Amino acid sequence: MTNLTRRQTLTGMGALGAAGLIGMPAIAQEKTLIVPTLGGVWEQFWRSTIAPAFEKASGAKVTLDVGNGRVFGANLRAAGVDKPPYSIIMTNEVFASGLRKEGFFEKLDLAKLPNYNDLYPLAKIADGFGATGAISPIGIGYRTDLVQTPPKAWKDLWSNEEFKGRIGLYNFANSAGKMELLLASKIFGKDQYDVDAGFDALAKLGQVIQVDFNLSTALSSGEIVVAPFDFGEIARLRKQGLPVDCVIPEEGMFMFDQTISILANGPEKELAYQYADFLLSPEIQMLMAKEFFVSPTNSNVVIPDDLKADVPVSGEEMTKILTWDWDFVNEKQGELAERWAKTIL
Repeated sequence: MTNLTRRQTLTGMGALGAAGLIGMPAIAQEKTLIVPTLGGVWEQFWRSTIAPAFEKASGAKVTLDVGNGRVFGANLRAAGVDKPPYSIIMTNEVFASGLRKEGFFEKLDLAKLPNYNDLYPLAKIADGFGATGAISPIGIGYRTDLVQTPPKAWKDLWSNEEFKGRIGLYNFANSAGKMELLLASKIFGKDQYDVDAGFDALAKLGQVIQVDFNLSTALSSGEIVVAPFDFGEIARLRKQGLPVDCVIPEEGMFMFDQTISILANGPEKELAYQYADFLLSPEIQMLMAKEFFVSPTNSNVVIPDDLKADVPVSGEEMTKILTWDWDFVNEKQGELAERWAKTIL
C-alpha cells in the first residue's frame, strides 16, 4: 500500500508526535497493554508506527491481538465480563453497541482523556461510553469513464437508468450492508426504523453485485460502475490509475467507524486510558489520515492541501455523516438478515 521509504518516514513522525504529547506519565517498563487490531495493512502500520510510538511515549510494552470485531467480541464473551483479556478495544460501533449492553465497558473517565474535548460531536458517542477513534466516510463511488451522468444523490441509484444491473452493494453481514438498509429506510420511508420501506426500495434496484468485504475488484473490472465506497478506498484506486471518483451525496454519507471503549474490569485500565488519549491526539489522528485516508475525529487536525483530495471530509463536512441506532439493528439482527437474503438479488 505504501513504499518502505514513506513507512519509515511515518514511523519517525509517529515517534516525534508521541514524544511531543504533553502530560503522559511514564509507566513502568514491565507494564504490557494488549491491543486488539485489524489485520493486513492496519496490523502492519500498528507494528511499524503506532505501537512503537506509544511504547516510546509511555514506557510500556504493546502486544497486538490481530482479528476483527466479531473475533474480539467472541473473545470477550468467552472470558466473561469480570475477566476480559483486553483493557481497551477499538471496533465498529455495531459490535461495540452489543458488548456495551452486556456490561463489558465503563463510562469514560473524561479527566483521563483530555483529547476527548476536541473531538467532533459525531465522535462523542453512547452517552460518554465511547469515543470514535477513526472514521472512513462512505459516499457514492463510481467509474468516471463508464458513467455519463455522475451521481449526486443516493436516489440516483434508483433513477439513473445507466446504473441498472451495474450497482454494487455490501451484503448484510458487513456493517455497511446494514447501513444501506437503514439509509434506504430513511430516504424512502418515515425514518431509519421503517425497514419495510427500506427493503421495498432495495428490491426495486433489481439485480446487484453483493460482497462481504471488497467492492474494489468489481469496480476495477467494470462489473459494477457505481457503489457505496469509502473515500479512502477510492483514493487508493485512483492512485493505482483507475478512473474513479467519489461524491458526498445530497442526503448525507454513512461511515465505517472505530469506537474506542474501555473495559470495566480490564487488567491495565490506567494504561488503556493513556493509549486511548494517545489515539485521539492530533498527532496520531494525522498519521492515520496520511496512512489510511481516514477523516480525523479530533477537530484540531487541519488536513493539509496536498491531502485534501484523498481526505475530502473534515471540518464542516463531518456534519453530513449520518448515524444509526445500532441497538435496534442488533436486536433485530436475525430477522433483518433473513429478510435481506430473501429480498436483495
